[in-house]
Amino acid sequence: MAQPTDKSVMRYFEVKPDVAGGLGNGTVMDTSVHPPVVSKLVYRVEGWFGDVLVTTFPCFLVTEEAKRGLLAIGVSGATFAEVEVTTSEDFQELQPDVELPAFAWLKVDGRAGRDDFGINQNLNLVVSERAFDVLDELGLPSASIKPFDGGK
Repeated sequence: MAQPTDKSVMRYFEVKPDVAGGLGNGTVMDTSVHPPVVSKLVYRVEGWFGDVLVTTFPCFLVTEEAKRGLLAIGVSGATFAEVEVTTSEDFQELQPDVELPAFAWLKVDGRAGRDDFGINQNLNLVVSERAFDVLDELGLPSASIKPFDGGK
């Protein structure tokens, strides 16, 4: 699939993923800067409703299936890293039959409105239309999505 040569024709979306959990014990984070810099991520799932993209400030996770789809289209503005995923007692009690997929840490380092992944001034995730299409096709039932028009 050919990419548009003029990036201005690419549409972008501000995506607020489902907060399926929080930072778990073992997360290593430098809180002396804002946003904090995480060097090791442990994500503790409290409840998961099928979204392939989830968050807890300041980190994002995608399912391995979504990671493969994003890598297949050659996304910019993000790399992937390992994440340890644990579950809370609430999750085990309230969703005992839910089997979590494998997740990868989506480390966003791109510019909002230019790369496929970026963070805007409000520290929200901005995703290009082509990357969003991959995620949306796999499932974002709990995400809040709106057009992104700033940052250019």
